[in-house]
Amino acid sequence: MAQSLKIAVVGRECVACGGCARVCPREAIAIEWGIAARVDAQKCVGCGKCAESCPQKIISITGGK
Repeated sequence: MAQSLKIAVVGRECVACGGCARVCPREAIAIEWGIAARVDAQKCVGCGKCAESCPQKIISITGGK
């Protein structure tokens, strides 16, 4: 299976609420050090569920077809 060209990008304003990590179907997002979310580019398929769930609206999906 080819890697998706889309990927989630978390802004610096992340408050580490964990909402994005809870809704990610690929478990591609982890909260690091209780400070911010980190996206694993190898797992992320750019579905956008994290961006939809972010209360801060700071997650964007980049790239894609």
